Amino acid sequence: MLQVPLLLLLLHTGWGMQGLPPRRINYREEEKKILDEILGKGVYDQRIRPSGSNGTDAATLIMVNLFIRSFAKIDDVKMEYSVQITFRQKWQDDRLTYMNRLTKGDMKERIKYLTMTDARKVWMPDTFFRNEKEGRFHNILVPNVYIRIFPDGFVLYSIRVSLTLACPMNLKLYPLDRQKCSLRVASYGWTTDDLRYQWKQEDPVQIVKDLHLPRFTLEKYVSDYCNIKTNTGEYSCLTVDLTFKREFSYYLLTIYVPCCMLVIVSWVSFWLDPNAVPARVSLGVTTLLTMSTQQASINNSLPPVAYTKAIDVWTGVCIFFVFGALLEYALVNYASRSDASRIRKRKAKKQIEIDKAAFEAEQMEENGGAFPMKQMAGRRNGESVGPPGYPVTHNNIHQCEIHMKPRKRRNFLMAWLNKFPSRAKKIDVLSRVIFPAIFAFFNISYWTFYLTQEANTDVK
Repeated sequence: MLQVPLLLLLLHTGWGMQGLPPRRINYREEEKKILDEILGKGVYDQRIRPSGSNGTDAATLIMVNLFIRSFAKIDDVKMEYSVQITFRQKWQDDRLTYMNRLTKGDMKERIKYLTMTDARKVWMPDTFFRNEKEGRFHNILVPNVYIRIFPDGFVLYSIRVSLTLACPMNLKLYPLDRQKCSLRVASYGWTTDDLRYQWKQEDPVQIVKDLHLPRFTLEKYVSDYCNIKTNTGEYSCLTVDLTFKREFSYYLLTIYVPCCMLVIVSWVSFWLDPNAVPARVSLGVTTLLTMSTQQASINNSLPPVAYTKAIDVWTGVCIFFVFGALLEYALVNYASRSDASRIRKRKAKKQIEIDKAAFEAEQMEENGGAFPMKQMAGRRNGESVGPPGYPVTHNNIHQCEIHMKPRKRRNFLMAWLNKFPSRAKKIDVLSRVIFPAIFAFFNISYWTFYLTQEANTDVK
């Protein structure tokens, strides 16, 4: 009587007549069977585009999102940037539905999706990057790509790629500029009647934390649409607009501060003696050559554009000031030689006057102490007599008093300059004030204008 219930109990618990445990389900084997069933030769054709929603002939909808891993470089000369991304696409293919095959045990919980690494076995959208210049897949250690097929027929395609993308740049405000670079995804052959791209609703673009860029900061990024019409039809397109702000501190320390120092060093010649020709010429030529080398190195790191950049204005004015300091010494040297020539002429004239006075003194001694007739002045008929033929009367004296010019107001600048004996010294003293004043005015104008332009660019 007890054997029948025991037998029923064993059968109910899955134990067989041989006393063996129940057979466990091999989920990997079940996944293989499902793949063989849904991807069989007579069942699935990867050349055929999936139907639209609800099996209609509408366009296939491709949901896209991407994860930006890193930026390798942003090249100003080639106007391009390199980025490494994980690119994901998701679409529905009703032919790959296998929900009704998950009937054994807890297969619905254990098999959430099927994973593949060969993208050639399923239909794939003909996606390409419109502004791509170079690109490569990552194959270390294995190809970094996978395909997940979900029970409801959705397919997720994910791949890691490195891209070099074109980025047209406007360098008018360089290095106070912002650059807007794009990453554009589009279909190469399917028109919008057959295939449409759409951004994922939540987090369509993701950025790695602690992102570091060489000499740039990623200010913002915006996902948008960029459908394009050509002679062959309209094509769906997605775009990510990345706004990069150039790090100005690097250029401040490597360009602006050294240029200011070179300009100030060129002014040292104003405090050197005008006769120190080797020192002043060497200082002027050295600073000029250094500024020229600095400008050449800056231009080598930038593309040859047709417009004037902010850095061109800065280096051009700095070279002008250094060259002006060198020309100032040429003027000082000319004035110094002119002063020396005038002093020599004055000395020669004074020597002539001394020789003439000595000659007249000798003549007076020879005449017995009498003055020469041409130097005698006396009174003739009540008139004051000057040199022969120039009588001086009271009327003439009165007329001279009437036509005497009024005394001019004192000019403090001329009074200050008169303290210095030579014109060369006066030029040096004026240059000590004029050059720094003009350079300070240029700095105020330069930074006010370009910082205002940068702020307006930021608002746009």
